[in-house]
Amino acid sequence: MRGKGIAGKAFSGEGCRRGARSHRGTIPVLALVGVCVLSFAMTQTAGAQPVAETVDTGFVIPFAGAPGYESVAPTQLTSPDQLNQPLGQPIADEIAAQIGLEPADTLSEEQYRDLISGGGVGGNREDAEVIDECARILTNTNGRPLYSGTTPSVLASYGLYVNPDGLLESPANADAPTRQVNTLIAPGGFVGTWLRNNGATHSLIALYQSAYTVQAVYGFAAQQISGEAQLVTNTKADVSSEVGMSMAPPLWIVNFALLYILKPSLAAAMPARWAPIPPAVADAVKASPTGQVAFSDYAYYFE
Repeated sequence: MRGKGIAGKAFSGEGCRRGARSHRGTIPVLALVGVCVLSFAMTQTAGAQPVAETVDTGFVIPFAGAPGYESVAPTQLTSPDQLNQPLGQPIADEIAAQIGLEPADTLSEEQYRDLISGGGVGGNREDAEVIDECARILTNTNGRPLYSGTTPSVLASYGLYVNPDGLLESPANADAPTRQVNTLIAPGGFVGTWLRNNGATHSLIALYQSAYTVQAVYGFAAQQISGEAQLVTNTKADVSSEVGMSMAPPLWIVNFALLYILKPSLAAAMPARWAPIPPAVADAVKASPTGQVAFSDYAYYFE
């Protein structure tokens, strides 16, 4: 079992746009917080079992997620060199096992390439771009910058990202591909239909039987009460801080499960620790009517 605090959270997109339009799809974080990606009815309960006793993560219900899985999700960094560091494959495989997934549950390389390129039976280029963007946003760790024009940014540990228009926001913001993807993963949506039509029904079943199912319920509840900013308050040892929704335990685990099913190396690129958002930045995001602020006005806080 993995030691406390080496995980992070969200599904992501690589910063590309759907055509010339701004991102308006729906993945809350392949925060894919659809309660279930299956488009066929199943009555089985999740096969994954809680991996540990409940621990004090500093998050509260629903932001803490299902009791017993908190130790799988990221904990706060303890040194600067941990900022935006990815999990790495060995740890990702360990986490996958703890939530009920294994490499045999994932898509083949050919299936993955077809899905994100709009190929395969029933493929759709526009939907594929949203999924690819989500993966990029959720894996915006060291060595995987996102670009707004020529400006690079790496902010995954904060649970933030910079969209192509230069706006800093939570991946769970209504404008983000990682929020908009929800329609694609909902029952009867593109993802479930594509997987069934392209020989990947086993991956859908494995996902549904994993911790994804119970954590998606908590994640959905958390997003519904978090307003435009989609930030989460963490309070531990009487110290409170803010972090983006994608780093809260239930959403991080949901996104991890989705990315692992797509391609284990994507899950391995997710952030291993979360970092408090600088207070002035968090205050500005919360004060914004859209939950967005110009990154150029706040970039120096992240230097």
